[in-house]
Amino acid sequence: MDISIVVPVYNEEENLRPLFDRIVETMDGLGKSWELIFTNDGSKDNSLKLLKAFHEERPDVVKIVDFNGNFGQHTAIIAAFERASGNVVVTLDADLQNPPEEIVKLLEKIDEGYDCVGGYRKERNDTPGRRYASRLVNLMREKMTDIKMLDQGCMLRAYKKNIVDAIVKSRERSMFIPALAYTFAANPTDVEVEHSARNAGESKYSYYKLIRLNFDLITGFTLVPLQLFTLFGFAASIGSLALVIVLLYMRIFCEDNTHGVFTLFAVLFFLISLSMVGIGLIGEYVGRIYQVSQARPRYILRETVGFDKNGK
Repeated sequence: MDISIVVPVYNEEENLRPLFDRIVETMDGLGKSWELIFTNDGSKDNSLKLLKAFHEERPDVVKIVDFNGNFGQHTAIIAAFERASGNVVVTLDADLQNPPEEIVKLLEKIDEGYDCVGGYRKERNDTPGRRYASRLVNLMREKMTDIKMLDQGCMLRAYKKNIVDAIVKSRERSMFIPALAYTFAANPTDVEVEHSARNAGESKYSYYKLIRLNFDLITGFTLVPLQLFTLFGFAASIGSLALVIVLLYMRIFCEDNTHGVFTLFAVLFFLISLSMVGIGLIGEYVGRIYQVSQARPRYILRETVGFDKNGK
């Protein structure tokens, strides 16, 4: 098998028919063997019914992984990675914001010798708030980690099979697949791709989910937040010692020393707030350890369609 296309699906019934038709037209025109793996991530609408209709229409290429509930986009991709047989695996969202025709650009880069190719959206058709939030998150990730992706939010990406196999072997509970692939890749690159307005429906990522995703990204790939907090703690300790000396001087040698008391309270409140932030940060890391120690399955399958008994 030359190419596997992986598409996670969650309540995307309005987008699936045009998505499927455009993928088929693009991939059939390449003259290579290919498969299309949909992961139904607990959809409540008619998405699964449509996916099964696609399988009936093209049983030679369409395969379905059906989850028993909603386990998240990246878990849905992992489930498809575990069953993908292509030498190259391409991930694609179901909302048609990344045109399927752009898959060709990624495959051309793979043919040039790159093992991990990420799409980056030069002109995004999103709301201003989402664009600015994405830029801020990209900047934070670049400063705190060694991951230099141009656009971490774009899921139109291509990976060679050895990168996919390494991702599958990773047993992390909370993972960010593009960043994880970057750490395994020997020769990653990015290519500019088109970005369209959502064809239908609403984004499944709220701002809260985006924040949570980026907490996972930062705590999963670097210890910089803990190190920065430690350095700031040292600085705060030195500053507190200096303030104590100043207040002691005012107490002994100055007649009006009431202002020093209020200053001391202000510093105390600041240090308490800082401690709460530090506890929360440590909790993020401890929480990741706790999730891994539980050793629960990443997902529960309801059924698979188009695979053999061994899931291939």
